[in-house]
Amino acid sequence: MKNRFRRLLLPLAVLCSFALVAAACGDDDDDSGEEETTTAEETTTAEEEEMADTEEEMEEETGGEAAAGDITSVEGSVNISGSSTVEPVSAKVAELAEDAGSAIQVTVDGPGTGDGFAVFCEGETDISDASRAIKEEEAATCEENGINYVELKIAFDGIAVLTNPANADVTCLTFEQIYALMGPEAEGTVSNWSDADATLPNASFDISAPGPESGTYDSFIEIVLEGQAEENGIEEEPFIRQDFSGNADDNVLIQGITGSESSFGWVGFAFAEANADVVKVIEVDEGEGCIVPTIDTIADGSYPVARDLFIYVNTDKAAENEALTAYVDFYLGDAYNEAVTQAFGDAGGYVTLPEDIFAETVAAWEGR
Repeated sequence: MKNRFRRLLLPLAVLCSFALVAAACGDDDDDSGEEETTTAEETTTAEEEEMADTEEEMEEETGGEAAAGDITSVEGSVNISGSSTVEPVSAKVAELAEDAGSAIQVTVDGPGTGDGFAVFCEGETDISDASRAIKEEEAATCEENGINYVELKIAFDGIAVLTNPANADVTCLTFEQIYALMGPEAEGTVSNWSDADATLPNASFDISAPGPESGTYDSFIEIVLEGQAEENGIEEEPFIRQDFSGNADDNVLIQGITGSESSFGWVGFAFAEANADVVKVIEVDEGEGCIVPTIDTIADGSYPVARDLFIYVNTDKAAENEALTAYVDFYLGDAYNEAVTQAFGDAGGYVTLPEDIFAETVAAWEGR
């Protein structure tokens, strides 16, 4: 927006200057002409200062460069990898950029947060999508390889606990019940739901859940299982049973959930919402009663299995690649609300950040 106003205002200033100078030159009196010329110069200077003030005010109103998101003025490419949860948001930003007339080529894939950081910290990608914060060992790898980055929080997400719609007897699970089903002590001993709790169905317990390469796997362990494990005297990882084959691809997990009438698993809330016609969301009770994940319960913090979503941007590459800078400007500017809330189109998306937290994200990007 700032550039558009500059293009309109500067030609007007030039025309005004020419008009004033021409009027001065048309006077036959030398002394009067000199006086008029001085007045024209002063007027031009005053108008230029006024234009500068106007541009500054407009920049402040639009939130600066990060909000302006002038995505159409540059060409180039942006390479993104990481979380399958954040992938739809980054892909939506690329789609909106293309709709706005951008020529930037954006590639986005979602092998998982851990796999994303692995290639990011080798300098192979520009942005790493993440459904958890970077781990100490991952940050150390980035540092060893000279990869400088900025962490940008972009949204909130809930983790939806799922089963098959045919599993009518399971409607709500406590943290204790989930731990009994998925904690390390369950390995090799819990093959039926009722093995963990006699009040649960006497039916096979078929797990379709994320694997270690997924940020959703890590977040679920940290939020739901780790505290229960410590209460049981388990102080070292793994805090989860290891006798199931996880997968970082949410589409594969949904297939697993639909493939067994007594399945169990978890995915990001938005992905569950996008597949609400084929899966059943289980309410979760942390001790305050059964809560179903919704946009409202995630936003107000009442749903207990929620987390932050991030993008990590290579700042050295941003300094060299105008396309990368323009893409992130657009991400945090014109595209933000739609990309986050409609990451899955009409099926919905994630929870946007409150104004104060979003301001911190923008400040982090601008201060890189």
